[in-house]
Amino acid sequence: MTSSSLATALDAAGLARYIDNTLLKPEATQADVAALVVEAIELGVYSVCVSPSMLPVTVPADALLKVAVVCGFPSGKHASAIKAAEAALCVAQGADEIDMVIDVGAAKAGRFDLVEADISAVRAEIPAPRILKVIIESAALTDDEIVGTCRAAVAAGADFVKTSTGFHPTGGATVHAVRLMSQTVAGALGVKASGGVRSHADALAMIEAGATRLGVSGTRAVLSGAPAEPTTNPAAY
Repeated sequence: MTSSSLATALDAAGLARYIDNTLLKPEATQADVAALVVEAIELGVYSVCVSPSMLPVTVPADALLKVAVVCGFPSGKHASAIKAAEAALCVAQGADEIDMVIDVGAAKAGRFDLVEADISAVRAEIPAPRILKVIIESAALTDDEIVGTCRAAVAAGADFVKTSTGFHPTGGATVHAVRLMSQTVAGALGVKASGGVRSHADALAMIEAGATRLGVSGTRAVLSGAPAEPTTNPAAY
């Protein structure tokens, strides 16, 4: 089944497993994160994604819920050693996944060797099975810069490339960027679309373009448009 037909066939439960239920507002409190976890379990999403200062996050032992944490966020203008130390601390405090921000300026300058080294430094501190996602801020990059950055992420051993922080003035995920990222990594890495995924239609468009994970801050609204049951036999894909 193609990604397009798969996306169309997804019911609410299937779509939920693509989603990192996200709360990265600077004013977020521990109570907000606790509510995020309750909502995430209710909706059946894959993970919650929070800021490092919110750790540790309490998740019931029987819940199928991962904890993702951002590092070097949102600018990426941190020394690689600082990003690596932050990632290591987050893992020690219970994070299952790290979403790191690259130095976008290095990518703009064509210094993909520096981008690769930055990612590699973080990867070294969070060995598998911990997941490393690399936020490339795709809206700020040209197509050639997106391709070069994705190749650097592959070379550095990342698990995902991710479009956006959601905080950059150039914008968030686009179908074009997701498709280009997916084509570049060619299945070697996952692709996370994040920033501006606000509706069921947005989510399906990103999955059809090749997204394998979605960063969503309004998860309930996104899932509200999905059918209650699959429209196609799930065994077919």
